[in-house]
Amino acid sequence: MTKAASAAAKDFAAAGVGGVHLAWADNNGIPRSRIVPIAGLADAASRGVGATSLFAVFDSHDAITYGHAGLATPSGDVRLVPVVERLRRLAGQPALAWAPVRQLTRSGDPWPYCQRAVLEAQVAEAARRGLEFRAGYELEFAVAPAGSADVVSAPGHPGPAYSPHALVGLDGFVAALLHDFAANGLRIGQLHAEYGVAQVELSLAATDPVAAADDQLLARQTIHAAAHAHGLVVSFAPLVGLGSAGNGWHLHTSVRRKGRNLLDDNGTGVPDGDGAAYLAGLLRDLPALTAITAPSVPSTLRLRPGFFAGAYAFWGVENREAPLRYVPGSPLLGADHANVELKTSDASANPYLALAVVLAAGMAGIEDAAALPEPIAEDPGGWTEGERETRGVRRLPADTAGQDAALTASPRVAGVLGDDLLGAFRAVRASDAAWAADRTADEIVAAHLWRY
Repeated sequence: MTKAASAAAKDFAAAGVGGVHLAWADNNGIPRSRIVPIAGLADAASRGVGATSLFAVFDSHDAITYGHAGLATPSGDVRLVPVVERLRRLAGQPALAWAPVRQLTRSGDPWPYCQRAVLEAQVAEAARRGLEFRAGYELEFAVAPAGSADVVSAPGHPGPAYSPHALVGLDGFVAALLHDFAANGLRIGQLHAEYGVAQVELSLAATDPVAAADDQLLARQTIHAAAHAHGLVVSFAPLVGLGSAGNGWHLHTSVRRKGRNLLDDNGTGVPDGDGAAYLAGLLRDLPALTAITAPSVPSTLRLRPGFFAGAYAFWGVENREAPLRYVPGSPLLGADHANVELKTSDASANPYLALAVVLAAGMAGIEDAAALPEPIAEDPGGWTEGERETRGVRRLPADTAGQDAALTASPRVAGVLGDDLLGAFRAVRASDAAWAADRTADEIVAAHLWRY
């Protein structure tokens, strides 16, 4: 790996690259990085770059909580080791390159708080079971002129939603996204003006889970740089205004055995066998999953009925109000297209942890032959409490305490993180909740607008 890093550094230096972002995401989904000079890349690949272990207990507002016993003092150091095979020159920041990192102990051993390692372990477990996963993200974000205090009062495009002329004023930004994504090795499925205030959505092509999480981080860097170059800022926050649609980062997954997509409906419109059990596993642990995939205080504010955000625990076929939206294949699209979309997911989730717990819950469903209830085509938010009770449809946790209770009640999800990382994650969530306790919903939304 050091030899590959040396060769890459030589080529990049000749092309004018001066440094490399060594990037990861913390337990709030916030990207963090250290830049090393390009001449130091090989050394970083060999020995890593030092960083405080307390990044695992930074909360969403850069406060450090000592509420987790394993990281209860300011002492400690980890090594950030770049994943050289994922090294990319940044098209929108040509003097810089980018690579995700693994977090190791000072002796070079796996660090129990490394989120990427947690996902790698689940991918390895899937391979042991003869399963292969594909994953891809849809990213929603709001656009505003640089220097704006918020998006609602200074929208970056006027709408209407899904309109081609909504983005005419952002033509240079859109062109940069298309160019820079391609140059950075990211494939866009589509891009359009979305439903929310000044909202844009783009989808990333499905790939293996670890690459999908890496791609999500690289996509953020790419979008931020393109926006800055065109006098704009973007907000990936779960909410940009209490009355507007939120930004979901919808997570699509599919599972295969011996090349066959287990979610293929075989022409029936719904999955069966292990595909149904995979979806049932996600549904069974959905409250606990949401504690990881939509974990911030504004995440809980986003999960409202009627906003296509997934407020109630149920699944449906192409039902955009469902937190678990089954997307079948078809003669036009092919069997490989069949997948499950998790809508209770946003930018405040660490992408590696989000994918790790989804894979684990789905695999547990297959292992247990979990039973899948009938799909729901309506919005349960319009039903009476009695109707929801009859159908077994319950509200997902609406606050941090409810999410924490759901997480700790599910050994299938909590166990994926391990005791150390789970403790740090819960401490961070508690710190965020304490910060939010005396603030209004508007203040909470405003404080998170530019964090991600």
